[in-house]
Amino acid sequence: MSLVTVTRTQAGTSGILDRIGIGHIALAAALLVYPAVASEFFLVQIGAYSLIWGLIALSLMLLGGYGGMVSLSQITCAGIAAYIVAIFGTNSMNIHGFGWPWWVLVPFAVLISGLVSAAIGAISVRTEGIYTIMITLAIATAFFYFAQQNYVLFNGHSGYAGIPTPQFWGVHWRDPLPFYYLCLGVSVVAYVAVLYAAKSTFGLALQAIRDNPRRMRAIGYDVTAHKVLAYFYAGLIAGLAGVLLVWFNGRVSPGTVDVSQAIDVLVIAVIGGLLHPIGPFIGAVFVVLIQTFAIDIVGAERYNTLIGLVFLTIVFVSPDGILGLWQRLKPHLAQAPLRPSRR
Repeated sequence: MSLVTVTRTQAGTSGILDRIGIGHIALAAALLVYPAVASEFFLVQIGAYSLIWGLIALSLMLLGGYGGMVSLSQITCAGIAAYIVAIFGTNSMNIHGFGWPWWVLVPFAVLISGLVSAAIGAISVRTEGIYTIMITLAIATAFFYFAQQNYVLFNGHSGYAGIPTPQFWGVHWRDPLPFYYLCLGVSVVAYVAVLYAAKSTFGLALQAIRDNPRRMRAIGYDVTAHKVLAYFYAGLIAGLAGVLLVWFNGRVSPGTVDVSQAIDVLVIAVIGGLLHPIGPFIGAVFVVLIQTFAIDIVGAERYNTLIGLVFLTIVFVSPDGILGLWQRLKPHLAQAPLRPSRR
């Protein structure tokens, strides 16, 4: 092989690494190796569960970070997808359960979630700021009470239980290792899709609308259509998370779409960093760890107080969350002088 060929190969490899980023490569390696060092509890209850909540928060990040629209109805979209899996799939309560195969059921549930999200967007995008938050919170609250009181379709307070995870390719996907990799694979696809969308024509237009909607409207862009389409894409991501969530729990009930869960999604996204796609996953790991272990230390009654204090502390110290705090500290760490070695 000639020197020129070797040089071009090295340059090409370097270019790929630069585009992907060393951080992404290191993170991917850590996530792939994680099952080798984690117990089944940490694999599913921490790893997979964090990825699911990270997906829901990612759908909020897409709206808030790139579109400037903070929606509290993303858990509603995820819950609708979960209910569709229970109603049109199979459940142990002998209520509805039409027995659709997973390869029809999952795309249908995700599509309906996207359409519902787009409908919510069509209602809320004509407002801004606190008004958007209040409208989407009202929709999430209304759906929670409707699901709790409706027995014909949602089976009221009991919801649906005994919802199985599908088996295909000879794998039972609710087993700890396959389920973790399933959640990881879906999260990677959604994460890459959001990164790609941010650099696409649509994503750049959406960010410009976030910064100056009046100017974008003046040069001919349909601001409302762009915002509604962003809600649709966010609903697809939330729908994927809803399918994984109902497979994780094996059930769905009004508690799945409780208003407190809607607030948790916002807390996760803000703690991790609302302006970065990786932020929701960082926030999800942080919150899930606190949920899992802090309750035993401070008690269930003081848990919300603890979360509130952590949330306020991070927001005051770094409005861009944990990721923003790290990016602020990284230059100082890089410039820190190395101590001379003693011999």
